[in-house]
Amino acid sequence: MSAQWTEDRLELDGTALPVRVYRAGTSLRPVPLVLHLHGGTFTCGDFDCSAMICRAMAEAGAVVVSLDYPLAPQHPFPAALNISFAALGLLYRQRAQWAGRGAKLFVAGEEAGANIAAALTLMARDQHHPPVAGQILISPMLDPSLASGSIHAAEAGAAGCKWADGWHSYLGSADKGAHPYAAPLGSRRLGGVAPALIITSDDCPMRDESLDYVHRLQGCGVPVESHVVADASDWPEDNPNAAGLPPWAQELRPLFASFLAGRSVAIADTVQA
Repeated sequence: MSAQWTEDRLELDGTALPVRVYRAGTSLRPVPLVLHLHGGTFTCGDFDCSAMICRAMAEAGAVVVSLDYPLAPQHPFPAALNISFAALGLLYRQRAQWAGRGAKLFVAGEEAGANIAAALTLMARDQHHPPVAGQILISPMLDPSLASGSIHAAEAGAAGCKWADGWHSYLGSADKGAHPYAAPLGSRRLGGVAPALIITSDDCPMRDESLDYVHRLQGCGVPVESHVVADASDWPEDNPNAAGLPPWAQELRPLFASFLAGRSVAIADTVQA
């Protein structure tokens, strides 16, 4: 069933944050609830640039709440992260009204949004709340050094490219790049975070750091599933007004479905045990 979206707002401390909510039909049972952060380079991006991925997740069985988080340079680190964490906590408290009583909470994002999603799992672990069932990271921006082979192959690097400009605007100063919530790939303590599904594409500039993060998480005992999409045109963005999902989004839909269902079942089994 094709996913539909509606506009809504999250009320946080008197501030109304715009969200776009994706659903594919109705269900009498709880379904996974996903806080989604759109793609971009910390300085750009909006609801539309992530519409295909949100639709694919909704069609995989989730209620997806995509947040319009504040952008740099007007709102440098940790502004977007703090607001996203507050939104995560609110969704957890209100999960029954969004996705049904007992719904499991997930985070997801692409590129800069995936950076924030990964950092949210670190914050949730450190603060012991809210419980996050899993994280879906799509070509995450995790390393401000921009030293990977895939970045160099894309003719990007330390200066003069949108990735470098985005990092500079987000961090504000070089010392912020050492903070694990700003650059999760550099964190020395990744154990105990939510299980992850990490997806990238063959020709994505973020490919190498995405796969490095897979290995880092696995080395810390975190359950991780990974997938590399081949020949993904306009990855990870596409036309939000298209009638159907592009081939790469259709490829992601069963991955989302398996991960969301598997993590919900795993948690339920743990609770019952």
